[in-house]
Amino acid sequence: MANTKGGISMKQEKWAFSTRAIQSGELVDPVTRALNTPIYQTSTFAFESARDKESAVDAGMSWTPDTYFYSRTGNPTTAALENKLASLEGAEDAVVTASGMSACATALLSLLNAGDHCIASTDLFTITQTLLDDVFNAKGIEVTRIDTNDIADVTEHIRSNTKVIFVESLSNPYMNVADIPNLSKIAHENDLYLIVDNTFLSPYLLRPLEFGADLVVHSATKYIAGHGDALAGAVAGDKSLVNRVRYYMDNLGSPVSPFNSWLILRGIRTLPLRMRTHSLNGQAVAELLQSRPEVEFVLYPGLENHPHNDVARKLLREGNGGMLALRLHGGAAAMETFAANLELSAIAVSLGDVRSLVYPMPKRQNLIRLSIGCEDVGDLYSDFAQALDKISS
Repeated sequence: MANTKGGISMKQEKWAFSTRAIQSGELVDPVTRALNTPIYQTSTFAFESARDKESAVDAGMSWTPDTYFYSRTGNPTTAALENKLASLEGAEDAVVTASGMSACATALLSLLNAGDHCIASTDLFTITQTLLDDVFNAKGIEVTRIDTNDIADVTEHIRSNTKVIFVESLSNPYMNVADIPNLSKIAHENDLYLIVDNTFLSPYLLRPLEFGADLVVHSATKYIAGHGDALAGAVAGDKSLVNRVRYYMDNLGSPVSPFNSWLILRGIRTLPLRMRTHSLNGQAVAELLQSRPEVEFVLYPGLENHPHNDVARKLLREGNGGMLALRLHGGAAAMETFAANLELSAIAVSLGDVRSLVYPMPKRQNLIRLSIGCEDVGDLYSDFAQALDKISS
């Protein structure tokens, strides 16, 4: 994107988030005048001469914008999505990868080598946990997982070889809200990098870079895509850091497909509309569940009794999202009855879809994770109420 500052063109700096979600990164196609970004469904690109080819390869491997020679390294459809995400995050640059886990892995690997130490939260996505506890430890990267909401404990665990603090902004599945300003302060006072996985909130509700994070990671499969139809990951931050992530993405062979980039470009245009509805519906469902005698507890950052509600109030000014967790009185039987009787929520492991999803977790003492969708709030309210009624009966 020409004439840019912080991932946003000088003209676009004045645009609101909703306008940038629609307009940023996408231009009328100069050849066909197509309004929508084309799907450049190609593995390779052709050149007029050997010299042109060599120049393009050299430029592409230096991550020069708008230079393409092979779609593993760069693709115009994906570049449009990367420009849009950089704009929405307020970042200098962004890179899109094949999945959320590839984004997480390449971001961490870009900053950690054998002999280095990483501090990470105890509450993380299951596969992120195995990446840190199994894969990284086996490769000589030390990982200490602690309650990163205990700022004093984080400080105490910093070593001479510590390089990175890694947290989820809203954790999976216990909905802890990371105190990003204080974590970034500690990180930078000790010459560390702070990486924040912001999958559960999206850049509409929270932009961690604005609060001092060095890199922000997303499973773009979730809220950014929004329709449960495309796998992708994203990493955003300063260009020097993102270039390093690109290098690892290229070497590990984890690029996103151009078609998935196109699907996510289409989905992200409605991100503000969706996140507002997810947040309104999430708050309503959380309050309903909290009022019911069948429910042991509800974890939702918008509830006043949430342990990190004060942090959420400071960081989340546009809403608290659609993710919540609960536990029912009655153990596994109550969990199974509740999930089986929900008519609007499919039993599924993902999240961030416009359709509501329920994820029963018998291995986590029958915790239930809910991804509240964009259905009519009255219909959701009635559906959750009738499913709870089935437990009592």
